[in-house]
This record gives sequence, structure tokens and C-alpha cells, in this order.
Amino acid sequence: MKSVTVKPAPAPPSPAPSTDPHEGRRLLGEFIRLHRNRLSPAAARLPSTGRRRAPGLRREELASLCGVSATWITWLEQGRSVAASAKTLERLAQALQLSAAERAYLFELARRRDPSEPMAPPKAVDVVLRSVHAVGHPAYVLNQRWDVVAGNAPAADLFLDWQADGTEADSAEPPNLFRFLFFNRQARALIENWPVRSKRLVAEFRADCGGRLHSPPLRALIDEMCARSPEFDALWKLNDVQEREGGERGFLHPRHGRLVYEQLTLRAALHPDYKLVMLLPITTA
Repeated sequence: MKSVTVKPAPAPPSPAPSTDPHEGRRLLGEFIRLHRNRLSPAAARLPSTGRRRAPGLRREELASLCGVSATWITWLEQGRSVAASAKTLERLAQALQLSAAERAYLFELARRRDPSEPMAPPKAVDVVLRSVHAVGHPAYVLNQRWDVVAGNAPAADLFLDWQADGTEADSAEPPNLFRFLFFNRQARALIENWPVRSKRLVAEFRADCGGRLHSPPLRALIDEMCARSPEFDALWKLNDVQEREGGERGFLHPRHGRLVYEQLTLRAALHPDYKLVMLLPITTA
């Protein structure tokens, strides 16, 4: 048996907020106004202009720091639907001197990806990637695209080394759960009740994608799957959405016979797009 050894995938963007667009714009406006009022002209290195009726920066001052119009700031704070590019939001975050958590929240509310996000997983993610080797039973880590970015030896043995169509073994790209599920001929025999499980997994994947379907890496995978697999294409077009669930999972392994596990999925607190999936033996009382 061998473990999956892959280069860690780029850190995914933070999840989009669960609010509807109108509520998200309102929260964004309140957030910007709050931080504008908290920031003094001195802290922003602006010249003093005498007495002020209210603390904090004026909209005109914040606009000048961001290189936008005061009207744009006003409309944004009022929760109107205005265009806000990632670069403009980046300048806004810098002008408001937001912390890392505040900056991430700003981009979540605006439903934009922060262009300054590190391309390499931080240490917290590295811990998640290494955690699979502390588990004595099949365990693997999925990223936002459901690439298998880490897996232990029992998982590699169970999932036939994760090969889809013979290309993944020599590829620098990590294995992908859906390529394995739909392109590996043995997967249909391996996974008990494959039609039901594949339908459920596609619905879970759509729910997991949330409002980030425009993300280029996600879009590329979905387009590839729809083009190469009529079955995936049909399931994707159902637009079914279901939460990720645990429960009993059965396998008919070509070497080990029938195996039954209890699936448990955990998410990293600071990086919820990384999912640690464990298959634990079912014990009887």
C-alpha cells in the first residue's frame, strides 16, 4: 500500500456569506461606515482641518485615499448595488487599515476573492494535510475542488490509488474525487449503490461550491466533467443541493471483499474549504 503524495493545492478563497445579495450589501455598507468612523485623520496621515462634527474620516477623505469618488463611497455605505472590483476593495481595506480577519470579512460580504491571498497553504492547512497520517484507517483531505490533496496509505489502498483514467499517477495535479468516481471503471463496482452515491456527491459538491461557481479553478473542473461525462452533466443540470452527510459507506473491494465504514467529515476552523474525511470501522455494541 502506498500513500498519496501530492503538492498542496493553492489555498482556496474564503466561503461566500450565506446572506442574500440585499442583506450582504447592507452589511457591507454598515461595516465600511463603522470602520470609517473609527479611523482618525491622524491615523490615516491626513492633515487636520479643524473641528469636526463627527469622529473619523469624512467620505471625501476615504474616497481620496481609495482613488474613488465620494458618491461611490456613499452609495456603498447605503447598500446600493454598485460595482466593486477586487482591486478597489483592496485599496479600501488598506485605507481603512483593516486587520486580516476584517479584510477577509470585507471580501466575503462583497463576494470577491482577495487578490492578496497566499498561493501556498498556511501552516494551519499544513497541519490538516499531515493529519491523515495520524489516522489508522482510510483518511484523506479534499480542497474546494474536491481534489485529494492528501491521503494516507489505507485510503490509497481502498480507492485503488485514486487513478481515474490512468493519467493521474504521473500528473503533477492531485487526484480528484469526481474524476475517480466517473472515469475509473472500477469505481462503479467498488462503491456500493454507485448511482445513488454519485448523485448525492454531485449535490453535496454543488452545495459546497456555494456562491463561488465563478471561481476559475472550479469552473474549469465543472466544464471538464460536464464535457467528458454525460452522467455528471445530467446530474449537475438537476441543480440538486444537499448538505454533506456522514453515515454508513459500503465498498466491494477487488482484493478485500466487502468493507463497511462510518464516514466522518471535519472542516478546518480557519480554512473550511479543506475537509478531512475519515472512514472509521463500524463497531457493534
